[in-house]
Amino acid sequence: MPYVLISTQIRLENGPTNVGDEHSDPAVMDYLGATKKTELGNNFSEYIVDDPPRVVMDKLEKMGYYVQSMTGVGQTLVWCLHKRCDERDTVLAKTL
Repeated sequence: MPYVLISTQIRLENGPTNVGDEHSDPAVMDYLGATKKTELGNNFSEYIVDDPPRVVMDKLEKMGYYVQSMTGVGQTLVWCLHKRCDERDTVLAKTL
């Protein structure tokens, strides 16, 4: 999975941070120490970690991700991170 979206509420810039949805790569979520939760009233799950976004981005950078974009949506801050596929992954993707 080459893209990861992380987000936090503006007043909670010290955490927690939403780091993925129910379809996110379990290995990445495990590395981040994220917990899968379903909020009351939602029909979907999210992965959440207690770390602030800066710590999450530092961890993801060590995995080869880099920030591609950032925006504010209402009271939410959102970062899109991307990881380039290595040559083997590119060849595999072309054969599928």
